[in-house]
Amino acid sequence: MRKLLSIVFWFPLMVAAQDEMRIQQAENYIFEGNEAFDALNGVEAEKNYRRAAATGTKTDIARFNMGATLQQDNFVDEALRAYADVTKTTKERPNKHRTFHNIGNALMQIKDYKGAVEAYKNALRNNPNDDETRYNYALAKKMLEDEKQDQDQNDNQDNQDNQDQQNDQNQDQEGENDKEQEGDNQQDKKDESGDEGENEKDEKESDKNDEQDQQGNNEKEQQPPQANPAQLSPQQVQNLLDAMNNEEKKVQDKVNAKKAKAVGTKSKKDW
Repeated sequence: MRKLLSIVFWFPLMVAAQDEMRIQQAENYIFEGNEAFDALNGVEAEKNYRRAAATGTKTDIARFNMGATLQQDNFVDEALRAYADVTKTTKERPNKHRTFHNIGNALMQIKDYKGAVEAYKNALRNNPNDDETRYNYALAKKMLEDEKQDQDQNDNQDNQDNQDQQNDQNQDQEGENDKEQEGDNQQDKKDESGDEGENEKDEKESDKNDEQDQQGNNEKEQQPPQANPAQLSPQQVQNLLDAMNNEEKKVQDKVNAKKAKAVGTKSKKDW
C-alpha cells in the first residue's frame, strides 16, 4: 500500500519535470533558430524551429518564426501554411495581429492583392493602432484598384482587337464574295459571247448551205434535159435489137475465120 501511494505521489512531479525539460528544450531551439535567422542562415534557422515545434511546446512561436524564415527565403507557399497553423492555435491578439500582418506581406510578394487586403483587415481587427499595418492595407487596396483598371483596359483592348479581327475577316470575306461575283459576271459574259459566236456561226453556215442549195438548183435548171429510155417507141426498140444482132453475127464470123488457120509449132530451148 505504501509503495502504491509513493508512486502516485511522485508521478505529478515527474510530469512537471518533463514539461519543464520540453519547454527549456523548445526555448533553446528557438534561441538557436533566432541566431541563425539573424545571420541569414535560413536552413539552420528552419531546422531549429521545426525541432522546437516537435517538442509540443512553444509551437505558436516556433511556427511563426519558421514562417518568417521561409518567407525571407521566398518560399512563400510554405510560409503561408506555417502562418495558417498559427492562426488556428494562437489565442493572444498580439500574436494574431503579427501573424495576419505577415500573411498580408507574403501575399503581396506573390501579387495576390485581394488576399493581402483581407489579411491586413484581420491584422487591424486585432491591433487597429499599428501604423505599418494601416499603411500596408492602403497600399494593397491601391494595388488592387490598379490591377482592376489594368484588367479592364486589357479586356477592352482584347474586345477591340477581337472586333477589329472580326471586321478584317468580314472585309476579307466581302472581298472574296466580290471577286467570286465578278468572276461569275465575266463567265456569264464569256458564255453570252460564246453563244453569240455560235449563233453567228450557225447563221453563216445556214446561209452558206442555202446558197449552195440555191446554186445546185440553178445548175440543175441550166443542164439540158436527158432522154428517158422509157419513152422509146416500139419501132426504135426493134431497130436497136436488129443492130445488136448484126454486130454479134459479124463477131462470130471473125472468130470462125481465125479457127480455120494452122497453129505454129513451139520452139525448144536448151536447158
